Amino acid sequence: MDPTVAPVHNEPEAEPNSWWGWWPSWRPTSMSLLKSTEANILSRLQNNLWSRYVTLPNQDRIWTLTLTNKNVRKEHGQMLPSPVAPKKCPLVMVHGFGGGVGLWIHNLDALSASRPVYAFDLLGFGRSSRPTFPSDAVLAEEQFVTSIELWREYVGLDNMILLGHSLGGYLATSYAIQHPSRVSHLILVDPWGFPEHPKPGVETPNGQGAEMVKRPQLPRWVKALASVVSLFNPLAVIRAAGPWGPGLVNRFRPDFKRKFEELFDDDTMTAYIYHCNAQTPSGEVGFRAMSESLGWAKRPMLQRVHLISPSMPITLIYGSRSWVDSASGEQVAQIRGPTATRTVMIDDASHHVYADKPDVFNRVVRNICNLVD
Repeated sequence: MDPTVAPVHNEPEAEPNSWWGWWPSWRPTSMSLLKSTEANILSRLQNNLWSRYVTLPNQDRIWTLTLTNKNVRKEHGQMLPSPVAPKKCPLVMVHGFGGGVGLWIHNLDALSASRPVYAFDLLGFGRSSRPTFPSDAVLAEEQFVTSIELWREYVGLDNMILLGHSLGGYLATSYAIQHPSRVSHLILVDPWGFPEHPKPGVETPNGQGAEMVKRPQLPRWVKALASVVSLFNPLAVIRAAGPWGPGLVNRFRPDFKRKFEELFDDDTMTAYIYHCNAQTPSGEVGFRAMSESLGWAKRPMLQRVHLISPSMPITLIYGSRSWVDSASGEQVAQIRGPTATRTVMIDDASHHVYADKPDVFNRVVRNICNLVD
């Protein structure tokens, strides 16, 4: 076994000591409950699954899943490619804000049928370590991206097809800018943080004045509430709700239960979302450092997308009912040129397109991956 991989049974089940230490008795959560809920989700997988921690040089740990086709050989707990199977470029999947590897349950088997698939919890989210993030947007983004590169080094991937959803798409793009030789194809699923925050009287990238595209003026009370909320981490309300936290998730995100009802007829998925986000905030702090009012990125990726290698193909996948504006994909194509950039719209899908229309999503991603090999 790779010495950088910590055995699963050695993982800590309690949160590190902090001033949040008294909260576990108030909040019905723990890392143990997160672990058991995730295990229930992953038990639905049919292909070979290898789950473990990858330990970085600074001792931060990244919770990692590796999946291969169930016909692939296993030796000493590690999965080895069949001697007759062609080597396929691995697919690496990066979840969005507040998520974790369990949210890919509709996709992992289908996408690992023909190539290795890796999925990991971003630093500060899910079961990965929850270190301190700086309040500076540049430094917070760099901490995320550096952890991904160190993870890649220790897993031993020379190159990969990198897929990121929402916040994961933003970070995957930043990674591709800094490490172009490691990314064979960049797949961005409803990526967050691309457009610039519109300002009155300023021309948009499409040449239209802001008065042509601005939304209705928000009431004063909404602006005041947003200003107060901006003082806290985005998911603080879940933790502050204590024993009512799981009920809040069920009430305000019933869509998660519907998206996975074919697999679970109970609250498994909403419980997973709750346990992922009721732990000590860390990745939230990093996200908050990178974002400004109402979720806009302080460093919009459209300002930097021209730095991506012209030879790196990019595919952007959007849901037709998503709150993310697919016009950003068109602007990426204008900046980079249409030959290197493709946009795919999946009908009747929301921001979580991979769960709304998993069969369509999986087929699209498989077709993209097949272009690499």
